[in-house]
Amino acid sequence: MVRVMASGVFDLIHTGHISYLEQAKSMGDELVVVVACDSTVRARKHEPVTPENMRVRIVGALKPVDEAILGGSGDMYETVKKIRPDIIVLGFDQTFDPADLQKRLEDHGLEGIRVVRARECADDLNATRRIIRKIRSMERSR
Repeated sequence: MVRVMASGVFDLIHTGHISYLEQAKSMGDELVVVVACDSTVRARKHEPVTPENMRVRIVGALKPVDEAILGGSGDMYETVKKIRPDIIVLGFDQTFDPADLQKRLEDHGLEGIRVVRARECADDLNATRRIIRKIRSMERSR
């Protein structure tokens, strides 16, 4: 059995998320998704629109997902050790460099994990920030 791990904020679910998760699921038998905790989202992106417990529940209910778990605010490699994936799939817009992450995993004793990047979804509203911008522009035009 091939276990695949994906991760992200998943604040406002959109077609980019669905495409990412479908691609990740197609690479193995089981897809475990790590949903970023609120403190991580605040530190790296923005104030979360949807609280972490709701995001985990929503992601866990999506068809491609076998299990959704809440990520920790500490060492991400501890989460990877718990999941023990064969493959980690990065979102097309995630800042990790696949080769660098592969090396850092090996440096943490996590060898044999393949790191790949998902393709971008071509839809217009394929990112949370784009959705928020569109909502704001619609509010301004009223």
